[in-house]
Amino acid sequence: MLSKRVVACLDVKNGELSKGVQFVATEMLGDPVAKAKAYYEDGLDELVFYDITASSDQRNIMLDVVQNVAREIFIPFSVGGGIRTREDAAGLLMAGAEKISLNSAAVLRPELVKECAQAIGTQNTVLSMDVRAVVPNTACPSGYEVVINGGRKAMGMDAIAWARRGCELGAGEVVVNSIDADGMKQGYEIKLTRLVAEAIPVPVVASGGAGTPAHLHQVLTEGKADAALVASMVHYGDYRVLDIKQYLNRQGVKVRMNY
Repeated sequence: MLSKRVVACLDVKNGELSKGVQFVATEMLGDPVAKAKAYYEDGLDELVFYDITASSDQRNIMLDVVQNVAREIFIPFSVGGGIRTREDAAGLLMAGAEKISLNSAAVLRPELVKECAQAIGTQNTVLSMDVRAVVPNTACPSGYEVVINGGRKAMGMDAIAWARRGCELGAGEVVVNSIDADGMKQGYEIKLTRLVAEAIPVPVVASGGAGTPAHLHQVLTEGKADAALVASMVHYGDYRVLDIKQYLNRQGVKVRMNY
């Protein structure tokens, strides 16, 4: 059995670490490079870096911040925000990223997933979805809709169908970001995560809602996620990465422990 992963997310705005609630009310939290280094030294399995306004601002990602983070950590490092071409993806790998994360641009032009997978490899191509719950309808029969541009634009696209399509196009991993749960620290959107995990053949990373180590245990078991992403609970010092992994280990979840 593969080990479950604990992943920390750095949402970066104008070069600073930020954290919002349901994609709004953003609070600035300082230097993302220092946080990345601290989490790495505490046993983090993987880091995700999102330039959260690159897509909505119609600009490219801040390569200097990516490069500075990459110099400080030696674990898998995924980067997203403003990636519109295979050249953008290749440039991020050259800057030190191991994976690139496609979101808004891939929804608008799905062929981008295939182009990036062909250029840098399926294992390095991640589909990240921002999703909100809706009343089930013809366009979104699952009751979950894809939203782009940092939660600003609803697409009338079913999240489960989009996850399947993304995998068919070459995504080697899918991150499921629940807008409803984001920043609330009340637990992950278990039903959504499980629906995606059961629908696709690649690893699923659950995102949005982590407040306690028990929330990670629930989404990694009941939600069938392969990895759980955390932000607020570590950014504000409520828990260390080591605390989370020790808890999961005691609960019988296989994780990588750095003794």
